[in-house]
Amino acid sequence: MRPARALIDLQALRHNYRLAREVSRAKALAVVKADAYGHGAVRCAQALEGEADGFAVACIEEALQLREAGIRAPILLLEGFFEADELALIEQHELWCVVHALWQVEAIERTQLRKPLRTPLNIWLKLDSGMHRVGLHPADYQAAYRRLLATGKVAKIVLMSHFARADELDCPRSEEQLAVFEQARQGLAAEVSLRNSPAVLGWPQLFKQQQASDWVRPGIMLYGATPFEGEQAVAARLQPVMTLESKIISVRELPAGEPVGYGARFVTERPTRVGVVAMGYADGYPRHAPTGTPLLVDGQPSRLLGRVSMDMLCVDLGDLPAAGLGSRVELWGKNVLASEVASRAGTIPYQLFCNLRRVPLLYSGD
Repeated sequence: MRPARALIDLQALRHNYRLAREVSRAKALAVVKADAYGHGAVRCAQALEGEADGFAVACIEEALQLREAGIRAPILLLEGFFEADELALIEQHELWCVVHALWQVEAIERTQLRKPLRTPLNIWLKLDSGMHRVGLHPADYQAAYRRLLATGKVAKIVLMSHFARADELDCPRSEEQLAVFEQARQGLAAEVSLRNSPAVLGWPQLFKQQQASDWVRPGIMLYGATPFEGEQAVAARLQPVMTLESKIISVRELPAGEPVGYGARFVTERPTRVGVVAMGYADGYPRHAPTGTPLLVDGQPSRLLGRVSMDMLCVDLGDLPAAGLGSRVELWGKNVLASEVASRAGTIPYQLFCNLRRVPLLYSGD
């Protein structure tokens, strides 16, 4: 059996969720969209359900997968609904729903739900405070709030927005967005949700008592990866959840001057032992990771050599005489941080995790 696999530490996942609650002093929706960032949404939700205040997913398909697996906790649809006929399913399965556009407000006004409603809708009303992706214009925000309450179909409204640059700790954009949000919500008596992972970890000064955030939405931090390019004190307390590993399946003894892999991107400078690992870009390891990207072989530091292939990659065994066939290789995990691999490959850990495929997920810490 091919040795490539991803080990998922559910105890580390719970640790990271508790850290989000601890530092935010708020209720927390665990974001498990995109199959829990590649970690397996159902198993991650099951591991957290006993203590999570709820979950957040991108769309109704992801929410229904969790409901079918027996998850009864609240689930928020971060992209809301795409067609008005989804509202019946939202009510039936007691889902919470983001509303980010006036057409969605109008759809709720027009739709015919069961009367009496078994469970009135729980709406998270999203403001475009400056990211300019989705969200209501500030000029429309208060009117949309009043219109939703007037339908008689809405039990509760949470006011929300999303920071565009909270991962940049020296950027004033988050303060600017918060000011827009505070202005737009003046006079509205409702709970608030603003903070994503970087805002939870890196911006405590924004959220004093008068600017409370009742709900936070930890995403990447749940999985133990920092959203910041540099070191950050709270992020340093995160525990990596995924360890991507495989084994050496072939060893080559090459003289100096020999090219390795496609395109001859690496040429040996001295006689070198090269190990071939069953892991490639078809598994989700980044093709653009360059020579020198760190990894571990049998717990010892080593490096990637040459271009990553679809199914295999090469590693340097020159200083590891004991390593050989069957040696364990950690591509990222508790010792080789995904953020470091991502940085070397010119991407972000979010993409590394979400691109994972073909690799079995093996769970521990239930």
